[in-house]
Amino acid sequence: MMSEGSSFMKGMILGGIFCLVMSFFETFNSGTHSEGHEHLHHHLKPVSKDELQKLSESQMSDWTLQVRVYCLIMVTPKLLVHWATANDTWSKHCDKSVFYTSESSKALEAVDLQEQDEWARLRKAIKHAYENAGDLRWFFVARPTTFAIIENLKYLVLDKDPSQPFYIGHTEKSGELDYVEYDSGIVLSYEAMRRLIGMFKDEDRCPERGHALWKTPEEKQLATCLKYSGVFAENGEDAQGKGLFNKKSVSSLISDSMGQNPADAVEACCSDMAITFAGMSPSQMQVLMYGVYRLRPYGHDFHDSLTFLPPKDSDND
Repeated sequence: MMSEGSSFMKGMILGGIFCLVMSFFETFNSGTHSEGHEHLHHHLKPVSKDELQKLSESQMSDWTLQVRVYCLIMVTPKLLVHWATANDTWSKHCDKSVFYTSESSKALEAVDLQEQDEWARLRKAIKHAYENAGDLRWFFVARPTTFAIIENLKYLVLDKDPSQPFYIGHTEKSGELDYVEYDSGIVLSYEAMRRLIGMFKDEDRCPERGHALWKTPEEKQLATCLKYSGVFAENGEDAQGKGLFNKKSVSSLISDSMGQNPADAVEACCSDMAITFAGMSPSQMQVLMYGVYRLRPYGHDFHDSLTFLPPKDSDND
């Protein structure tokens, strides 16, 4: 006959398993009940070249001046070299770039949020950016290990209305939740930010401190809060359907492509209009900066219809 102590222990174990299962479903299905907003576009592509050619020079000039990007780069003193490299390379091409840190550093300028929890820190950074954006209407959230080509980002959102809710990047799926992968960068329109800031006030559906038994990644918490406010993840793609936001470095992508498609490694690797590469070392970021912005074949005309001018008084390449 089973002893009372043994029965008690089995009950405790079964109860613990039940709590874990319930917590699992709460974590991954918490974003499935939105407020009745219809998701209209999963795959987001830039305006076609044919459409651009129909525009007058003044119309194209107006478009390029209207698309301006606020970059939020989340850093910590542990990644000081990456922080310094991002500050010295691609972030100069943002119309406004602000580094948000968990604690201050004497070496580099940043907004000290005095917050160690990554999700709470991201919320504070988003709120600060929204309140200090001025007339900027597009926001790009990145880690310091991400390399971004901001001009290609501007081209992607060129014909998109920032007063509509956009949440763009490399999409992944977890249960019923579609979310944008953080390492490859997250793009938010002004309307998406506005709704998100409002949802931050709802501690039941968008808590600052998670209720689950284990820590949920901030990218999934962000997606859940956005989904509750009627904003859905979009996968950024080029005209051929290739992803624009890459969750690997250039060298890793080329290496993978050489193994899988040795006869056509470059074509199979990446989009010509790629926006981001993730997991970059500081030296890789410097080399990519050289390749993207400095190396040019003399006398070659790329026939681009648009020109995105650098921010005023910037010292970018």
